[in-house]
Amino acid sequence: MKSGSRLEKVLAGGHFAVTGECGPPRGADPELVRKKAAHLKGVVDSVNVTDNQTAVVRMSSLGGCLILLQEGLEPNLQMVVRDRNRIALQSDILGAYALGVRNMLCLSGDHQKFGDHPAAKNVFDLDSMQLIQTVKKMRDEGKFINDQDIQCPPKMFIGAAANPFAHPIDFRAVRLGKKVAAGVDFVQTQCIYNMDRMAKFMEQARDLGLTVKV
Repeated sequence: MKSGSRLEKVLAGGHFAVTGECGPPRGADPELVRKKAAHLKGVVDSVNVTDNQTAVVRMSSLGGCLILLQEGLEPNLQMVVRDRNRIALQSDILGAYALGVRNMLCLSGDHQKFGDHPAAKNVFDLDSMQLIQTVKKMRDEGKFINDQDIQCPPKMFIGAAANPFAHPIDFRAVRLGKKVAAGVDFVQTQCIYNMDRMAKFMEQARDLGLTVKV
């Protein structure tokens, strides 16, 4: 699979990849994104752009990704299923690819009750694993969820998140295995400080054969 992603090339070459993160501002000023981008230029292989993290309204992930592209950085579009049904998800994937985005991270999203609009209605038409399956189908089969053909399939490098510390802990690698089976290409965790716990998680992932698949 060739997505045109620099991150994919780094990982496929067996190199150590470095990613950063850019939380879009709570407003429409693109200069705030550019200031963050300035700290990351020449330092990272790709930059995650969060999608209304903690269910707080911010500039869209896609908007932030486009600004990073203009600044010469490779973005990693984060997309949550909390706010979009399958029509909007597929539409945004097409739009992101058309604008030059080549990486995306498929996420559930923090529940809206934890954010600044707790009365908002969530969507969750798909879950994060079904979103992974959707992107893979669009990319590899050139088809939408309803099996209709896509004229120009989006060749995304597909990512997913893993949390080695969530309970039940012994289920974390199994859950990751389901995401791998759904078609994910790479996996990201939050920053890791408990190396003993991380080592156990990685041992479980190796035992399931996950580390040779992603």
